[in-house]
Amino acid sequence: MESGNIIFCGVGGQGILLASEITSLALLKAGFDVKKSEVHGMAQRGGSVVAHLRYGEKVYSPLIEPGTADIELAFEMLESLRYIPYLGRESKVVVNTQRILPSSVATGTERYPEAIVEELRTRGLSVFPVDAFEMAKALGEIKAVNMVLVGALSIFLPIGEKAFVDVITERVPERFLMVNKAAFLEGREAIVRMRNS
Repeated sequence: MESGNIIFCGVGGQGILLASEITSLALLKAGFDVKKSEVHGMAQRGGSVVAHLRYGEKVYSPLIEPGTADIELAFEMLESLRYIPYLGRESKVVVNTQRILPSSVATGTERYPEAIVEELRTRGLSVFPVDAFEMAKALGEIKAVNMVLVGALSIFLPIGEKAFVDVITERVPERFLMVNKAAFLEGREAIVRMRNS
């Protein structure tokens, strides 16, 4: 049975904890043992948020050791750099190209780094930039950014689309269900297009 370590990172208010929960439940549905840990940090809107998720035949600890994450799912560009110490040579980074300016940048005391995707690639990482914000906006629901990113992540996991769709159906309120399913499928499609180009 395959195993893996996933880091979810971003800023408060982006739906990271729901994304990690849906991923956990889909893996459990597919027969994996799953352990998840949430480190909220400054989880109010704008603060850094991270969740660790480990899956396999038997998992004893939810915490991912530095250098051992297989996948980083970054909900915001700058946050993708913050957790680089957790990544190894074979790691994949799925990164939302949205920029949410930290207060230090918004007030002008610091500058937002340029060329973040290039910086990740120079470290030899496989990087998959996804404009999840624009995709969610096109669907008419900017809060669906997290489902676009879960869709993108799902392509790299050893379980089928159905496990995710079933969990989304169970966990998302009826009135948001159609748009969240559509967002999930858009995210999957974005990675398929990248891999085929």
